[in-house]
Amino acid sequence: MSTQITVTGSAELRVAPELAVVSLTVGQSGPHRESVLQEAGGAHQELIAAIRALEASGALELWSAEQLRVWSQRPWNAEGRRLPLVHEARADIEAVFRDLDRLGERVSAAALREQVTVTGIEWRLTDATRRRLLEDAQRAAVADAITKAEIYASALGLGRPSPIELADHGLLTPPQVAPQPKAMMMRAAAYAGAEPPVTELAPADLLIEASVDARFTADPA
Repeated sequence: MSTQITVTGSAELRVAPELAVVSLTVGQSGPHRESVLQEAGGAHQELIAAIRALEASGALELWSAEQLRVWSQRPWNAEGRRLPLVHEARADIEAVFRDLDRLGERVSAAALREQVTVTGIEWRLTDATRRRLLEDAQRAAVADAITKAEIYASALGLGRPSPIELADHGLLTPPQVAPQPKAMMMRAAAYAGAEPPVTELAPADLLIEASVDARFTADPA
């Protein structure tokens, strides 16, 4: 009589990131609308010019920039009184770096200007690399499932198991709450001083995971 063996195979790969997505905000606030616009607009133009130069040098994969947004508000103080009008100007910019060796230097240079804040860095892989590594992890997960089934069959004194079902993890059993894939991300904050040191960035390896459920049958040896 055949025996059914159901296992979960899993695999994970760790790989150094290839890209760094740097998020920046250009902003200025103050009591005078004209000076706020002038300072924020100047910083915005200078930063975009620097990004275009990086793009021309091949350091960037791509980039995007918002138009400068301007608004005014009258804040409240701790005593519940309205304060004088404050004008604010903001724009978000995102640059995807492929040159990671000099990333810290360029992040520090961007943070030198008072109107610029580096709000975060996200480490990524290229789409082609992620697809390739995911396929490698999926193959390794299937191999892990086969190895487990063979171990169980051997422990029971059965012959070589034969696969009869294979599915992504959770699809061979009633729906269950499964752990979400791990997302590896690092954040870097801008320096507040006028002359910050060059930022040394050491990104953690990114994690690629795959899990499969497999059902086998095995006959007595």
